Amino acid sequence: MNFELSEEQRAIQDMARAFAEEHFLPNASEWDEKEIFPASELRLAAELGLAGIYTSEEVGGSGLGRLEAAIIFEELSAACPSTAAYLSIHNMVAWMIDTFANDQLRRRFLPDIAKMSKMTSYCLTEPGSGSDAASLTTQARKEGNSHFILNGSKSFISGGSTSDVYAVMCRTGESGANGISCLLVEAGTEGLSFGAKEKKMGWNTQHTAAVHFDNCLVPIDNLVGNEGDGFKIAMAGLDGGRVNIAACSIGGARKALELAKSYSKERKQFGKQLADFQSIQFKLADMATELDASRLMLHRAASSIDEGAPDAIIHCAMAKKWATEACSKICNDALQIHGGYGYLRDFGIEKIVRDLRVHEILEGTNEIMQVIIARRILN
Repeated sequence: MNFELSEEQRAIQDMARAFAEEHFLPNASEWDEKEIFPASELRLAAELGLAGIYTSEEVGGSGLGRLEAAIIFEELSAACPSTAAYLSIHNMVAWMIDTFANDQLRRRFLPDIAKMSKMTSYCLTEPGSGSDAASLTTQARKEGNSHFILNGSKSFISGGSTSDVYAVMCRTGESGANGISCLLVEAGTEGLSFGAKEKKMGWNTQHTAAVHFDNCLVPIDNLVGNEGDGFKIAMAGLDGGRVNIAACSIGGARKALELAKSYSKERKQFGKQLADFQSIQFKLADMATELDASRLMLHRAASSIDEGAPDAIIHCAMAKKWATEACSKICNDALQIHGGYGYLRDFGIEKIVRDLRVHEILEGTNEIMQVIIARRILN
């Protein structure tokens, strides 16, 4: 295994870092405090190909791999984890359409999605079905040969009320996973409505809301894949989503470590720099080790998807669980090194702590990652 990035990958990394430092980093604190969704900056990212990273070039994407996406999301999240995470969800939806939809649907939606002239949301979770996604109850009933009638609600939807296209997992058949299909619901559809914007601990640069469907007429042409493919599509999307969210954790933790290192060299107590105390040195050493281990697991998982490896699913679950937990710990340790100043917004640590905490919950909770891992190793 080659642990070094290629020349092209380093160029991609440099591009993403430069963009994030120019457009995300100077604004991230204000976006967070005022709960601003930075649509214009996201469209600037799309101009660089970052809204369809692993979407086919023929429909406007960049045609890169999951490893390149992981590199990009690490760089973007070092500047603003919340904004990078929304972009990762948008990329996941684009890939799902590109991979499973027919050519007509791909060409109808993806060019605009790749430009972010249409933004997307992934709608799986419901009030009564979180980790048990196969028990979802949002229902789509066929009305003749032209439409589905969609009824139900989705919870915790990133981009709820701000997106233009909603990839909705709904029940079109029997109970269980085999009765689930995927429909694209467009903003402005009659019967589509939204709950109030959720007040959250973090991720404040992306709006989160419940999405409601009340007798929504959705064209049959908006079906992604075939009826009954929805659960397969949703889970395939989440494998890549887990890699993306692990990358966002790593980027945030890297920034926290950088801030902690700098602060430890500036702050003096008992007549010497914090960095001269062995306890601080050991803490920083552990943080750097955990960060490097997280990145190695992430790159293995991303490469497994790119290569179609049979162990890709377990590699993704392991990387997501390890990286999100280790990186949250790194950020907490960085805050501890800052002492009381770490608790203040001016020092930039507390936002990263808040943003990264949810990564252990979404894209499948880390307890679900343990279920996936255990099933694989015991079979």
